[in-house]
Amino acid sequence: MQLPHSDELEIQYLSRLFDNTSECYKFFWFQAIITKVLEGKTCMDYEELINEMIADAWYMVTEYHLKLGPKDTLESLVHYLQEISNIKSCEKKENIIDYLKRCDDKEVMSRKRVLTKNVPYRLQSPFMENLKGKEWNVSETVLIDKINREKRLIYYFEGLKGMYTKIHIEPKWVDYIHKNQEIIKGWLQYNKIIYLQKRNPNVPGISDKLCPPQERKLEKVKSYWKMILSFQPIQEIYGHNVLTEKDISIDHFVPWSYVAHDELWNLHPTTRSINSSKSNNLPDWDTYFPELARLEYLSYKMIWQYSKVQNEFQKCAKEHLNSMEVRQRIYREGLQFEEFTHALEEALQPVYMSAKNCGFRNWIYAG
Repeated sequence: MQLPHSDELEIQYLSRLFDNTSECYKFFWFQAIITKVLEGKTCMDYEELINEMIADAWYMVTEYHLKLGPKDTLESLVHYLQEISNIKSCEKKENIIDYLKRCDDKEVMSRKRVLTKNVPYRLQSPFMENLKGKEWNVSETVLIDKINREKRLIYYFEGLKGMYTKIHIEPKWVDYIHKNQEIIKGWLQYNKIIYLQKRNPNVPGISDKLCPPQERKLEKVKSYWKMILSFQPIQEIYGHNVLTEKDISIDHFVPWSYVAHDELWNLHPTTRSINSSKSNNLPDWDTYFPELARLEYLSYKMIWQYSKVQNEFQKCAKEHLNSMEVRQRIYREGLQFEEFTHALEEALQPVYMSAKNCGFRNWIYAG
């Protein structure tokens, strides 16, 4: 993906920012700078940029369980913050940043400082061909002085004052970022996806896991199950509560935060309170998969028994059954219960086990 040309700036160096990336910091540091520039700021300190980095990484680590690097300080800091705070994995970004501004935990402050040791300086290394090898291995004060004597950089430093050290974005780069913001953000996202996919090779839907979780659009699935309810009572699988049209919520058996899709074979009805209680945990397989198979087979039989249910199923299938192979295996007419259960297990269990290996926690409904 190519960045837009500029007659005034040396874009070839910008395009090499992520050439040598063994950890994730460069992506989040640069993203934080872009965010602040687009908010109208040209001067920013380490503290606000690190807070921005943590908030951007929060969802990837806590909600989606992505690995950011083999020994990643940012990832471990997010895990630590999750332990000491009551911040939800789906918390609003502004609330996470507000917490970070108020947080005076010594361990948090120490780990924040660690994040500033290299990336503010190393990010611009493609622009600084004169700085090589051991010349980087000097104190921060000396390094800042060396960098500030370089030309053509995106930003320069205002002394060294710990977390209150400021960087100043050059006016021509500010103009370039504003003018080409969508392309720059797309280029950054593209590089981040490549990096994360290498470190999470078995995780689906990486591109959907770079942003805060969005509300799922599952109205057609809900209508499908409500139609089934109109023919006979249904009990949900976790607490065996009888479902009603007023209290029905669609649950992803394997959490959306792992699968990043809304395929019908991974969706089933439960109550709002149970869905909230389950959150993005994994239902215990031995306890709940047999229950799920029985419920799904009941709905499968009703597809072929009632034309109204068939109609709602067809509406769902257009959006929520995107693999014809899976549709043929699980939803073709004439399956016996054992055949249906085997087909459902073949589709669901590999995804379930992969999510379990990524650290999604086992869950049993407490009632």
